[in-house]
Amino acid sequence: MIHKCLFPVAGYGTRFLPATKSMPKEMLPIVNKPLVQYGVEEAVAAGMKDMAFITGRGKRAIADHFDISYELEKEIAGSSKEAYLTDIRKLIDSINCTFTRQKKMMGLGHAILCGETLIGQEAFGVVLADDLCFGEGDEVLAQMTKLYEQFRCSIVAVMEVPKEEAHKYGVIEGEALRDDLFRVTSMVEKPAPGEEPSNLAVIGRYILTPDIFSILRETPPGKNGEIQLTDALLQQAQHGCVMAYKFKGKRFDCGSVEGFVEATNYCFENIYAKK
Repeated sequence: MIHKCLFPVAGYGTRFLPATKSMPKEMLPIVNKPLVQYGVEEAVAAGMKDMAFITGRGKRAIADHFDISYELEKEIAGSSKEAYLTDIRKLIDSINCTFTRQKKMMGLGHAILCGETLIGQEAFGVVLADDLCFGEGDEVLAQMTKLYEQFRCSIVAVMEVPKEEAHKYGVIEGEALRDDLFRVTSMVEKPAPGEEPSNLAVIGRYILTPDIFSILRETPPGKNGEIQLTDALLQQAQHGCVMAYKFKGKRFDCGSVEGFVEATNYCFENIYAKK
């Protein structure tokens, strides 16, 4: 039912300077695979084939990664090293990629709005590659698409965080429909300490309905002077329906050095060492 997935990948990755001075943070490798590839593979596992990337200056390596490198393939053809490209070749053959640029860094909501011409008027997934997720059973985005089939509304992935860390996230308040599902009644972007409505924090996985674009166009700048997706989703929740889903699986904040190292250790021990 959902064919397209949007990847906002225009950010500067300043927490990883100087490594990200000339290298997109989304191309930082977790063992031997860049972050953005994990996200694309998750989208494919959810049945999505059309990947839309919102890029910026200095991000051409992302487009190159999802293209054929004729020189490299010719160089290693017939050698044992050719096997290292098997997975990415299959991935490239299974997806379509489109790209547009976010000319100014004006927040996640603005980045989503930049993707309107690539998405059109249909529901779509959103993956923030900084958040590396591993689902229990189905991958996280696949869990969410199953919920979309039932509710046909925007869905955000949430997880419980310590209250003292809630100020780092968008935080939801909602009516519990079951232990892992809430109808959103309020959302706050990075609330001040002590003002968080709950300990349910939004992470970088979304299913969005196309009316989000018209809402974003009318959303004034919010926190940090940016157009916040959280503010637009609150409008959706107040005039329609937004669900928050407490996903089953693990999430690593690879936008931080600590989370990046934790994710690398986890992938090495649980994926690559077992191959």
